[in-house]
Amino acid sequence: MTVYDTGWFKSSRSAASSDACVEVRLTGNGVFVRDSKDPDGGRIETTHRAWRAFLRTLA
Repeated sequence: MTVYDTGWFKSSRSAASSDACVEVRLTGNGVFVRDSKDPDGGRIETTHRAWRAFLRTLA
């Protein structure tokens, strides 16, 4: 199994100066989501399968 970690990132559609975004981190273990205004606060963890299903509903 390949281990990877993208680090935290915002959508390419987010304004560079905006802090009203969510950030996402993709790892080999799952997908993490956090509030960009509070990076040390809580985060949501989900599976890759659930994340793909969520993104499909947005398309």
